[in-house]
Parts: sequence; C-alpha cells; structure tokens
Amino acid sequence: MEHQKLQNSLLFLVCLLPLLNGCAAVGLTLFGVGAGTATGTSVAYTLDGVAYRTFTAPLPQVQTATRMALDRMGIKVEAMANTEQGKAITATGNDREIEIDLEMVSAKATRIRTVAKQGMFFKDRATATEIILQTEKVLDMDVATAIGNRDAAKAVGEGVKRVVKSGPDYEW
Repeated sequence: MEHQKLQNSLLFLVCLLPLLNGCAAVGLTLFGVGAGTATGTSVAYTLDGVAYRTFTAPLPQVQTATRMALDRMGIKVEAMANTEQGKAITATGNDREIEIDLEMVSAKATRIRTVAKQGMFFKDRATATEIILQTEKVLDMDVATAIGNRDAAKAVGEGVKRVVKSGPDYEW
C-alpha cells in the first residue's frame, strides 16, 4: 500500500513537470523587465536575447542616429533594406552578426530592435543594449544641438546622459 502511494505521488509529479515549464519563462521575463527598470537602462529584453526600445523620434532620425552609433562603435554596416514596417540594418563587428530592425510606430515614434549574434547559439545582450544606448546618446545630442544648447550637446557627447539647465544664464 505504501509503495503504491509513493508510485502515484511520483507519477503525479512527473505529469506536472511539463506544466511548470511555462512558470519559469514568466518568472524570468518579469525578472528581466524588473532588472532593466531597476538599472535605469530603459531597454527591454525578450527571453531569447533581443533588446528593444521605442524612441520619440521619426524613423529617418533614428536611422541616422543608429548608423552614427554603429560607426562610433566601430561596427561595419553590411546592408540596409526596406521592410513593411520600416528599415532593417545588417552589420558586423569582430565575431558578431548584428541585426537591427527599425519600426515606425507613428510619424513621431520609432521602435528599435537589436540582436547581436555571437556564433550559432549565443546572443550578446550587452552589445545589443549598447547599440541602443549609443543611438539614444546621438539622439540626445541632436536634440541639444537643435535647441541651440552647444554645451549640453558637448556634455552628451562626452558621456553625460541628461543635462538639465535652469535659469536664463545657463549656469551649471
């Protein structure tokens, strides 16, 4: 009798294992979203290593900023193509193949999706994230220059993420 209870319990647990697989994916997704928010990167990730973000800027402006960011990082653009939603950029850097999709969300918003593949199985999440952060930096520099604030543009170019000025004297 005791042996049969043990067998039934074991069979029950084995039958539950396939159902528990989805819980890990949900937990990891929530952890990844929380980690991105907590670190302030504002870059979201999928479970398979894809980084993405939406910018409040038109597609041509984000495309130019992305190309400048890739150039700044020493990553060579191999090809550009039009897609149904926007543009696709293929680039290479050392032993990485990089895919960037730019999707027009609206006339003033563009979503960027980056994947940095390292070999056949591995994805380099750090490089994918850095491409988005460098694109953001170029866009911030463009905005600072457009409003006539050359000191802010210079500061952004040197690595300062956000510059807030107060007062008409523009004192730091």
